[in-house]
Amino acid sequence: MTYEELVDNVKKATKKAKVSKTVGHVAFQFNVEGEAEGAFYLEISDGKINVEPYEYYDRDIIIVTSAEVIMKMIRGEIQPRVALSNGQLRVYGDMEQLGVLPFGGR
Repeated sequence: MTYEELVDNVKKATKKAKVSKTVGHVAFQFNVEGEAEGAFYLEISDGKINVEPYEYYDRDIIIVTSAEVIMKMIRGEIQPRVALSNGQLRVYGDMEQLGVLPFGGR
């Protein structure tokens, strides 16, 4: 899988997702290691989700993981907190925000 394909998959997955307007604003930067390496961001603002293939300098949280783990979260095969606890992803910033990710099989 390429970086572009990964970002496209995340965009498609989040189009179907519903996010409460009470979330307010939160920005996640994903730093992908290995296959499909690169950075992209997922921003939630007032119930809308935006995914773009850029770094987000005013982010609330950085998630470092592989494309494989991101795809597992999209498919609902693993929850972000489970991936964190078993070492499949690293988080820098406000870990409580993992609960508002619009995928991950909560």
